Amino acid sequence: MSRITFIMKLARQINPLKVERALPLYSNYSTMLQSTIHRQSEEDEVEFPKNRTVNNSTSQIQIKEVGTVPQLQIGQNVPRKDKISFLVSTLMDIQDNKEAVYSTLDAWVAWERNFPIGALKNVLLALEKEKQWHRIIQVIKWMLSKGQGTTRGTYGQLIEALDMDHRVEEANEVWNKKLAFDLHSVPWKLCKLMISVYYRNNMLEDLVKLFKGLEAFDRKPPEKSIVQKVADAYELLGLPEEKERVLEKYKDLFVESSNGKHKKISHTRSPKKIKPSQKG
Repeated sequence: MSRITFIMKLARQINPLKVERALPLYSNYSTMLQSTIHRQSEEDEVEFPKNRTVNNSTSQIQIKEVGTVPQLQIGQNVPRKDKISFLVSTLMDIQDNKEAVYSTLDAWVAWERNFPIGALKNVLLALEKEKQWHRIIQVIKWMLSKGQGTTRGTYGQLIEALDMDHRVEEANEVWNKKLAFDLHSVPWKLCKLMISVYYRNNMLEDLVKLFKGLEAFDRKPPEKSIVQKVADAYELLGLPEEKERVLEKYKDLFVESSNGKHKKISHTRSPKKIKPSQKG
């Protein structure tokens, strides 16, 4: 598909969405988008270049001069931050439909020479500030379908968005398929995220299984909040011996310095009540 066709596709999509509030950010972009709409009726007339002869088995057809197709430079003269703002605004206004979102993203990157992974990360951060979890999921899955952003950080962001969108089963599936096989090196930041996901959704058996897997690689938790969640899970599962074992093994994490002296913090508090999983 040509660049012109992609641009026209984007113009057709955003026109009914009434996102004029985003277009004034860059007048050149607005002008070019409007011009593509007016050219839609002329697209079929620009099928061949100037004075080209087309041969077939029966005759030769001389194509009349149709003029020069203007070179649209959308994306090249627009500041990156404005294109990001435009996409965020469009994604927040567009209908909640996978095909519509994917088509918008396809059109947005159509004029990019290289896949704009950096710009899309900023788009995701902007959507996260607006708590647009469902849209974040769609954008990340679109990126992954293009073979882009296949990093631990991206999968962690997807897991968090799925959890916030009440799709914990899917979040667990992503964890098991993309990250859990590598427990000896997956960052503790992601392990902590998944432990928290299990804890919030009352998936206590999965929580202790994950922690035991980390212990099998002799990986020490970096902070006491992780150990406390594990201890709470053991208690709620009716395994007080395991709870005490974990608290004893990592008791140094519960020692804080106060005025130059070490102070031991009690680890016998009542476990936090965990709300049952909500289905989205």
